[in-house]
Amino acid sequence: MARHLIKTDVTIRNTKPTDKTQRINDGDGLYLLIQPNGAKWWRMDYSISGKRKTLSVGVYPDTGLKDARNRADEARLLIPV
Repeated sequence: MARHLIKTDVTIRNTKPTDKTQRINDGDGLYLLIQPNGAKWWRMDYSISGKRKTLSVGVYPDTGLKDARNRADEARLLIPV
């Protein structure tokens, strides 16, 4: 899977909310979920025993792009293979 599709923090700041929930992928299951009210959450999808799970990694802008990537990398180490 491609890694780091979101190039800079400016990309995130310039993305405006729409009337539907948006999802900006960063790769390896990490993405930014943008709600119509402007809330932005970092999420990571993974699977255990074939079941899809979602982990909240943080809230933007409190958790920036670099921090979200680091937290997702740390979480991947804890997921059983």
